[in-house]
Amino acid sequence: MSASIQRILVVFRKEVLDNLRDRRSLISAAMSTLIGPAILLLLIFILGRTVFNDVRESTIDLPFIGAENAPVLVQYLEQNGIAIVEAPENPEEAVRNGDVDIVISVPESYSEDFSAGRPATVRVIMDSSRQSALANVERVRNLLENFNGQIAALRLMARGINPVVVAPLAIERVDVATPQSQALIFLNMMPYFIVMVVFMGGMYVIIDTTAGERERSSLEPLLINPVARWELVIGKLAASWPFAIFTLFLNLMAFAIAFNAFPLEDYIGFQLSIDVAALGWIFLIALPMIFLASALQMIIATFTRSFKEAQTYVGFLPLIPALPGIGLAFLPIKSSLWAMLIPTFGQQLLINQLMRGENVILANAFISSFVTTALAIILIFAAIKLYERERVLFGTK
Repeated sequence: MSASIQRILVVFRKEVLDNLRDRRSLISAAMSTLIGPAILLLLIFILGRTVFNDVRESTIDLPFIGAENAPVLVQYLEQNGIAIVEAPENPEEAVRNGDVDIVISVPESYSEDFSAGRPATVRVIMDSSRQSALANVERVRNLLENFNGQIAALRLMARGINPVVVAPLAIERVDVATPQSQALIFLNMMPYFIVMVVFMGGMYVIIDTTAGERERSSLEPLLINPVARWELVIGKLAASWPFAIFTLFLNLMAFAIAFNAFPLEDYIGFQLSIDVAALGWIFLIALPMIFLASALQMIIATFTRSFKEAQTYVGFLPLIPALPGIGLAFLPIKSSLWAMLIPTFGQQLLINQLMRGENVILANAFISSFVTTALAIILIFAAIKLYERERVLFGTK
């Protein structure tokens, strides 16, 4: 083992031991790994019954005003899983307050207009801004539209007109999406949380070994030791890697436990699970981002003048590469060469593919990892150059 490697290991050991004693930072880093799984589980618990309510086909209560005026409509609704209940005294206020999802009101003129073949008014009282009521509202509206179409067809047939005449288009809707693929909107947010964990896992170590040591006036005695500046930088960077790798591993394990152990079928109608093999590939794909994150954080922390300033700047840093992960949840982009050439973005695309169960092209994974690692090496050299300047002792201006 060469002398340089020995000196790097000495710096590495010193920084790791110092940060292992900081229990608060360790607990904070560990807790940050649980944010992603906790948020996704919370979204499933809150939105699962709403988004996938049609899968369960449960009976819903429908407050109805003037049910005696529309017996045929009431019978049709009851045959399709709707339970007619008494409406509140002030239906608009009840819907506005969220006491009920939807109220149907049929005026007394309905029966006369319906019998005469005129358009009969059906008043639907709803709140389109209330997401929790969306599934029930859409279900009732679809039933009303179907009832309207059936009555229209019967009236045309009674007049000797083929109902096909008023339907010039025969629209066939072929939806290849399964409930499982629709539920992947929750898992599509995983790249965002993984990037956040990658950047936050070793963040406290980097800040403490740069701005923290400068503020404690312990950096100058460290620099006068017979250790080359590049050896010092490599040792400090390497000290952050075990913490970042551990938090990444812990985060993926938390996702595995959350989606493979919790009874999610009670909320979305089926068990949504994560393939452990896919998590293993995600772990390998995310490793180059750890090297990039630590180098970038060291450069930024070196430019700061205090520990708090470093926390502020480095704390905002994960938002920049992680934001594309949010977009992938709603605007999925196919993996292509140009995307793989963008550091961290290529990894997020690959993670998204793995979560959707798609085949990942190994060439894309190699290119993405190579580009991110190459940029990390360039930033490491930049950090070494910064530490060769004496102004690093006092904070660069």
